[in-house]
Amino acid sequence: MKIKTLLLISPTLFLILLGINIIFVGSRPPQKVNQLVISSIGDASFLNPVLAQDSASSDINSFVFNGLIRYNRNLDGFVGELAQSWRVEDGSEPKITFFLKKGVLWHDGKEFTAHDVKFTYDKIMDEKTNTVRRSSYELVKKAEVLDPYTFRVTYKQPFSPGLETWSIGIIPKHLLEKEDINTTAFNRKPIGTGPFRFVEWVTDEKIVVEANPRYFEGRPRLDRIIYRIIPETSLSEMEVLTKGIDYSGLFPHQFQRMRKIPFLKAYSQPSLGYTYIGYNHKNPLFQDRRVRLALTHAINREEIVQYVLYGLGTVATGPFPNHLWYCNPHVKPLPYDPKKARELLGESGWKDTDGDGILDKEGKPFRFTLITNSGNETRRDVGVLVQRQLREIGIDVKFELYEWSVFLKNFINARHFDACILGWGLSVDPDAYEIWHSSQIEKGFNFISYKNPEIDKLWEEGRREYDIEKRKKIYWRIHELMSEDQPYTFLYVPLGISVLQKKFFLVEKDGSGRESFREIKMEKAGLLYDLIKWMVPREIVLER
Repeated sequence: MKIKTLLLISPTLFLILLGINIIFVGSRPPQKVNQLVISSIGDASFLNPVLAQDSASSDINSFVFNGLIRYNRNLDGFVGELAQSWRVEDGSEPKITFFLKKGVLWHDGKEFTAHDVKFTYDKIMDEKTNTVRRSSYELVKKAEVLDPYTFRVTYKQPFSPGLETWSIGIIPKHLLEKEDINTTAFNRKPIGTGPFRFVEWVTDEKIVVEANPRYFEGRPRLDRIIYRIIPETSLSEMEVLTKGIDYSGLFPHQFQRMRKIPFLKAYSQPSLGYTYIGYNHKNPLFQDRRVRLALTHAINREEIVQYVLYGLGTVATGPFPNHLWYCNPHVKPLPYDPKKARELLGESGWKDTDGDGILDKEGKPFRFTLITNSGNETRRDVGVLVQRQLREIGIDVKFELYEWSVFLKNFINARHFDACILGWGLSVDPDAYEIWHSSQIEKGFNFISYKNPEIDKLWEEGRREYDIEKRKKIYWRIHELMSEDQPYTFLYVPLGISVLQKKFFLVEKDGSGRESFREIKMEKAGLLYDLIKWMVPREIVLER
């Protein structure tokens, strides 16, 4: 049975609104041309890398702040940002020494030093700080400033993800040392060392940053970036089509249509993440592994990939994206099998004793609420399908949508939900300790309260091992166990898809300093990897 993606508005209404929007665009003041306007379905929460948990906050923080290092464009190594170089010393207590760049300035003109790095670490480790980052630094034995431009960290034991953790944005000591980091005004008016300086934040409307003229890698070619919050998918699409938005992520049903627009270029590549249904393990409904297996067997994930994603993805097999080296290729997706689902539920005591079509146990019906964020049409359509498919095996699901900030604060962070549809964007490194280890239930990302002592030990072991082949065995075993345990229903690994106005080019210089323009291409590290070199060439500006 073919299932079409639901539309929020009819085609006729869409054309009417498009015409209205064109009139509106024609009447608004001219925009600065050498700027990038980005669309987001959700607002940021904290413009502070230590506190941020959501993608919108992380996007803005990447413009405003720098880490000591970052991944290179091929995601197979690191390049320095605030660090000029670094030295790694192995042993029972490994050390990393960072040699920092000199002359780097905070946006207020104060010089960046190793004291800022130490301060960032101290704030992460402060129990009063509301951060989910602490687990990435808990194996640090000592962090020390050797001189203003040298910072050393010593670990209690081998820690394979150690270097990567220092890609976190560094925050300024001179502005925050006397502040309550959880409530400071800095979190809405940040000052970093990054390529763009904060200008303004209008809640649920836009966040604006402008080029940092004193950026240590050179002033960005773009004058400013406007991050517009547009929760309604159809309105965001109209803004792209009428050139009010320059860059936007796409939903699968938009991709084929948008790639045919002459002034747009659509991009896609496998994502470093997956989408899932997370079950709150504190809810007695989901504490029996057989019930969780049954729920996965009852959901037709192949149908979701084919008809909701339009084929732009693959069925997930576990907690790792299917195309990465630490994903176990021998673990296959649990098949869609409603009969098996009913058998497992029966084994765990769930039967329809009163003939109303809903399973019950000890007088209580199998009924729960599934939630996700509004504005994400793909997750909404998945929720509708899941609701129907679980109803077919006798489970009554109420499906609800909430605005992103409400969804995150009142339900996910508060651990106040039955089940949720969400997605993870992961790192290149396989360590997902902060998502799955039982120590991360209260203040980490393990908001489903999952506990498995054997898997806990494996996550710990994986962090201590440097050898790739030995790490692979550890994570392959984690993958096997989690497939058997089904703490989530792992739904799918989507393609990352987006669209950009073709007016943007990348500026390159040859050996003699002459500039040329080339088309922007997708890097393994993402489309925005060379953002500071983007611009709208003067010829295009004049044509407008």
